[in-house]
Amino acid sequence: MDYLYDDNLVSPRLYTRKLTLEHVPAWSEFFTSDETTEFLKPHVLETPELSARQWISGQMDRYAGHEYGLQALFDRNTHDFIGMCGLLLQDIDGSKQLEVGYHMLRKYWGRGYAPEAARIFMDYAFNSLGKDTIISIIHVDNVKSQRVAQKNGLTRDKQVHFKNIDVWIYRINREEFINQA
Repeated sequence: MDYLYDDNLVSPRLYTRKLTLEHVPAWSEFFTSDETTEFLKPHVLETPELSARQWISGQMDRYAGHEYGLQALFDRNTHDFIGMCGLLLQDIDGSKQLEVGYHMLRKYWGRGYAPEAARIFMDYAFNSLGKDTIISIIHVDNVKSQRVAQKNGLTRDKQVHFKNIDVWIYRINREEFINQA
């Protein structure tokens, strides 16, 4: 199965690019806020730069391994780096499932970028890759991220223990996605 996918995806306000190490300085800002990292403590290293480098290198490894990966998000008007979003191949209860994941720099919260970015990748997964279902894996206490998933029509499916964290699995299938458009 081929897990390569495009970058240069667009929405009314956003565009995407695959991550490179050139994005480390911009992504380091994410790791300076306790609010943004509250539910991601295992990914926080000694410095914001080390955390950002590890995070981006992990996505680059996903690209190289044909396992999708998060991509950089940019504002179409200002070209500012605002966060990351993308598709991630995850193992849930022994089954490979496709996740849409999203993370925004704190200063861009509350502007609707996360739901818009997630829709870019959900549309791509359903309409270009022909996927049948998409999940989001969300910490049980991360209400803001749960609201993003719900705005995009994902519904709470089940609670699991994922990478030593209690999470909710939110899910949407192709028919549900198409019917909400």
